[in-house]
This record gives sequence, structure tokens and C-alpha cells, in this order.
Amino acid sequence: MTPRHDAPRRLAVAPMMDRTDRHCRYFLRLLAPHAWLYTEMVTAAAIVRGSRDRLLAFDPSEHPVAVQLGGSDPDELAAAARCAAAAGYDEVNLNVGCPSDRVQAGCFGAALMIRPELVADSVRAMRDACDLPVTVKTRLGVDEFDSYEFLQDFAHAVEAAGSRTLIVHARKAWLKGLSPKQNREVPPLDYARVYRLKQDFPRLEILINGGLDSIGPALEQLAHVDGIMLGRAAYQHPYLLAELDRRLYGGEAPPSRERVLEAILPYAERELAAGTPLRAITRHLMGLYLGLPGARAWRRMLSQLADGARGLDALRRYLSARLAA
Repeated sequence: MTPRHDAPRRLAVAPMMDRTDRHCRYFLRLLAPHAWLYTEMVTAAAIVRGSRDRLLAFDPSEHPVAVQLGGSDPDELAAAARCAAAAGYDEVNLNVGCPSDRVQAGCFGAALMIRPELVADSVRAMRDACDLPVTVKTRLGVDEFDSYEFLQDFAHAVEAAGSRTLIVHARKAWLKGLSPKQNREVPPLDYARVYRLKQDFPRLEILINGGLDSIGPALEQLAHVDGIMLGRAAYQHPYLLAELDRRLYGGEAPPSRERVLEAILPYAERELAAGTPLRAITRHLMGLYLGLPGARAWRRMLSQLADGARGLDALRRYLSARLAA
């Protein structure tokens, strides 16, 4: 699949730390041919000063794929955006939503919401540095800064800086007192506020994120916003993502689990030859048989797989048994 910078973001998988690495994205692309995929958050500093080839690596099949950057230095973010464009990404996304202590200590993530002028400067710098779309993922607000007027002012700043896409996790974030996991669950969802934002900013492409874990409610969002972004629901139940992709973009039914596993095997073989531990790939496959007979045995087998060729042979035997059943 070739890069599609202007492909509409009707369906996307959220950037998730320790989840959406390149092996996970390869797997999800087998199930969802059209969904936008996002990397884990990568700090701009790590790309500029570290091993950018390793940090920005992805398989060509992942297109359309976006890199999510963390940072608060416009010059550093601009340099990282140039690297992302050179690497072949389709979009650069700025993280203005992560509430973890580590991210706050670096003065980025959700803490940036209270500095909309810095977000705007960062967006401008990245747009000037590359020809990729620069998008922003954010929350409804943070701490006591949670009025609709606050969100509206933030959206104005982002739009004026030249971003045309805003991805909104429909919860506020508490910077103190809640863990990142609690921040995904405790603050109440407020979809209506995101709908209002779309009405007030019709030229912005707005995606909604948060709490979308079934087909009906997810599809209903598209009556109000431009796109939907699934997080852990897509990771834990990948065939939910596959069915949404089919319904939104048409095409045939999602491939069988066995065909997906069959496609993973040569990828795993190539990665093993390059030194990748098998576990780095198979850990993302736990939800492949979710809800079906044998799902528990599948997860147990994955957790007990030997590394290297022995583990790969065990997967081949499992596949042969499934195909013969």
C-alpha cells in the first residue's frame, strides 16, 4: 500500500505505549486494510539525538501510518518531523493528551493543554519543517481547565497554527492523583462536547476517542464527527477493528484467524533472522481468538512458546492443526 497523505481518517488505532510498536501495527494491518495506524509516542529528543532508524522503523504494508511525537521544544519537534517525513510516514501527530508523570516531567503530553500558544508554535514549526499533515491528539481539558470555552480556545490555537485535524479523547485528564490507567477510566466521557466542537469548527477534521468498544456505538459517532479512533478495544479485540474496517470501507469479510496467522509466520521468520525475539511479535496476538472456543489455550500456548526457531515451529504446528480441523 502506498502513502496516502490525504486519505480520510474515518477509522484509526490510537497510539498506545508498549502496544502499538511496528510488530503490532503489522498484525493490525492484516486485519484492517484501511485504518490509520499510529506509533507509540516517541519523544522528539530521542529521534533527534538517538537511534532514529530504529525508532522510526516500520513495514511498508503499514501505510497509512502516523508517528506520534512527544515534546515541547518547537525546534526539536521540527527536526523530528523532518526525520519522520524522510522515513516515509504519512502524518506527524503531536501528543497533547498523555497524563503520565514521566511525560509531565518533560513538560509535554496533557500538560501542554494549558499552554496553547506553545502547542501552536510547535505545530507551525513542524508544518514549516515538512510537507506531512501535522495533527494534534488531546483531551477535553486538564484539572480545573475543563470548560468548553477552554477547549474552544485550544482548538482555535491549533487551527490558526495550520493543523487541520484534531483527535479528541472525550475525557479530561487529571495531572495529579490518577494513574494513566485511571485517567482512561475515571474521568467521565463527554461525547457531546466533542460533537459541539465539530459544529463550531466545521473546517477541522475531528476524530473522537475513548470508550469505543463495540460496533454500534462506534459507528454512531460518525453522525457527529469525521472519524473514530479505537485504543485498547482494538488491541484486545482485533476482530472488532477488522469488522469496523469492513463496514466503513467495504470489501470482503475479514480474513480468518488462520489466514492471519499464516501471514504472520513469514514476517516472524524474517524478524527472527534479524535478531528480534519471537515474544516481541507473539505478545500482540493474544486477542486473535478472543471469544472463541480454545481462546484460553491459545493464550497459554503463546505465553509458553520457546524463543527462536522452536517457537516458530510450534506456531506452524498449531496452524496446521487448525487448518486440518
